[in-house]
Amino acid sequence: MDFQQIFGKPPETQATAPGRVNLLGEHTDYNDGFVMPTAIPQSTTLQMGFSSDRQHHFYSENLNEQVTILDINYTPSGFASYIFGCLEVLQKSGYSIPSLCVYVTSSVPMGSGLSSSAALEVATLRAARQLLNLPIDDVEIAQLAQQAEIHYAGVQCGIMDQMASSLADTEHILFLDTRTLERRVMPLPNKAEILVIDSGVPRTLASSGYNQRRAECEEAARSLGVKALRDITDVDVTEKLPEPLRRRARHVVTENNRVLEVLQGVSSVRFGELMNASHASLRDDYEVSVPALDTLVELLQKTPGVFGARLTGAGFGGACVALVAAGEARSIAGHILEQYNQAGYNGQILVPSLELSDAA
Repeated sequence: MDFQQIFGKPPETQATAPGRVNLLGEHTDYNDGFVMPTAIPQSTTLQMGFSSDRQHHFYSENLNEQVTILDINYTPSGFASYIFGCLEVLQKSGYSIPSLCVYVTSSVPMGSGLSSSAALEVATLRAARQLLNLPIDDVEIAQLAQQAEIHYAGVQCGIMDQMASSLADTEHILFLDTRTLERRVMPLPNKAEILVIDSGVPRTLASSGYNQRRAECEEAARSLGVKALRDITDVDVTEKLPEPLRRRARHVVTENNRVLEVLQGVSSVRFGELMNASHASLRDDYEVSVPALDTLVELLQKTPGVFGARLTGAGFGGACVALVAAGEARSIAGHILEQYNQAGYNGQILVPSLELSDAA
């Protein structure tokens, strides 16, 4: 199926946005902290055109599902909530949004922690910008996408995913200060490449403990008398907090410090050590890992050619990311998957993608 078959006419415009993987800086973005994501080869493509019947029509090729918005006061669920949310935040920002037909297809895995939702949001806003000639830049697109996810998808997210999908590329790391939106493009560590493996445990943020973790961080910040945990740099300060706030705050403070160390320049080996420490902190202090992720990360960390590994995304399932010796990602992944799946799990390689590997 394509746009023409679903809606009876060709689309007026098309836009694409990538998924992302986060190398370091997890659960720090909604604490005004520091993050280091990069884009992945998988992306979401959205075609858009005008609707002739004063109704919005959204179709997902991946889900083979069509949603029609009959009432402007009706907020849809599922994939349509992200598209509708983006159009609504544009409307509330003062732009006139006509009724639209939207066709979505994506190679970004859902439920793997690689920001399929942010890719959908950014692609929606990029297509609307082109179709309606809207004067919004890439940073504004990220900010609008974040608002859409918070107000219409029910996830109190930070802005990392949307900034990464809107501004990052697959060849570099994007350092981002989520408070000021100061950003810097950095090369990958010398003689290293990225490997992403899905644990096979799906999750959605809205039904996970994500919002609870954010609330705990905000309570910890209030208890310490600061605007956000980003304002604490000495981890010893967190010791005065009760549990579990102490461990939540300790993770955020140490994670920010790990990102800032990389910003100053580190070797591949040191970057990997910081990724390993990040996973331990996410597992023990933030409690967002699951046994499958821990098993996958442990297998990676013990494998020659792997500098470091950690869960990526919010956790509660999804994928892990590893920094590995350049040129060895595919062979390492095959070795790891064999052991991982023998342990009773069902993982799969996400990056490097099959397309890139075959082309090489």
